[in-house]
Amino acid sequence: MPKYSTQQRKALLHYLSEHPDEHLSTRQIAQALAAEKISLSAVYRNLAALEAEGKVRRCARPGTREVFYQYTDAAPCKGVLHMTCTQCGQTFHLSEQTAAWLTAQLDEREGFSLDCGETVLFGVCRSCRK
Repeated sequence: MPKYSTQQRKALLHYLSEHPDEHLSTRQIAQALAAEKISLSAVYRNLAALEAEGKVRRCARPGTREVFYQYTDAAPCKGVLHMTCTQCGQTFHLSEQTAAWLTAQLDEREGFSLDCGETVLFGVCRSCRK
């Protein structure tokens, strides 16, 4: 199947690349691109294609049926363990040292090899706990 680079797709990629540290719902993306006249169905279709290409990651927030997307083609996000706040929705990078310690502990104690590029930890951030 040929890959088309439409104006809609370019606008979507540009928007996502401007928000690499956020998990965004399809509706949030469609609302942000309303001025571009991109329909919700076009957003869904393009996100599915971008996910298949590995340019976005799809994840579900625990305890909900909501699905969120994150731009993963950004160099700082490749292979990084992410933490997402369930209160404010902001996504943070876990420090390399902490991620290395965590993956080593999981491997040593549980015999489990963590794929940092595909893992998102959910919890409450420091700002929201105050």
